[in-house]
Amino acid sequence: MITEKNEMIFGVRAVIEAIEAGKEIDKVLVKRDIQSELSKELFTALKSTLIPVQRVPVERINRITRKNHQGVVAFISAITYQHTEDLVPTLFEEGKSPIFVMLDGITDVRNFGAIARTCHCAGIDAIIIPAKNSVSVNADAMKTSAGALHTLPVCREQSITSTIRYLKECGFKIVAATEKGDYDYTKANYQDPVCIIMGAEDTGVPYEHLTLCDERIKIPMFGHIESLNVSVAAGILIYEAIRQRGFKE
Repeated sequence: MITEKNEMIFGVRAVIEAIEAGKEIDKVLVKRDIQSELSKELFTALKSTLIPVQRVPVERINRITRKNHQGVVAFISAITYQHTEDLVPTLFEEGKSPIFVMLDGITDVRNFGAIARTCHCAGIDAIIIPAKNSVSVNADAMKTSAGALHTLPVCREQSITSTIRYLKECGFKIVAATEKGDYDYTKANYQDPVCIIMGAEDTGVPYEHLTLCDERIKIPMFGHIESLNVSVAAGILIYEAIRQRGFKE
């Protein structure tokens, strides 16, 4: 298998082999106009996975590597992603009342890393991200997290809607942070199993996900700037949840 700096695999056949071998792949870049019998085999292999695929100009791939990439580059994930439906029963069996943080549409890896660091420090049980249009665990995220992503479970899910519904069926309260929240974040109840949803700074939590939430809360703003950095906002909500549960060594 052809790798470069232990982070990339390039070439159509090499990427297919990596997928079939079960390698944890973060994302695949494919030349926009790729057309070959082998590329059809690649897309068939990708169809049954959660691996995000981006069609890009060949110039972008050329900037990444000058090797014989054949229009395909795959990035190896720094971690092994987990699945919410596998993690929840395990946490309940351990007698925990889990706290999850869901990052719904966040794309900045530095914010992701900072949130992961806070989650680790606060004892959060997992982060949930969507498979598409989202951050992923790359080298920048690992660095910003100060190593937290080495141990903090990250669940990557195909459907955030289905994941929210599953959590609700399992008894989780779903709390979304939004500028249009119904009340102050301190008035929400974080005592039971809870999933805190943070949306993108520009668009927030998508409406179709907000409608599934049990509580929509907001952080009061008193200055001229209308919103906080998402990693700061996440930290405020996470530690309010921990405060309500009582600080324990």
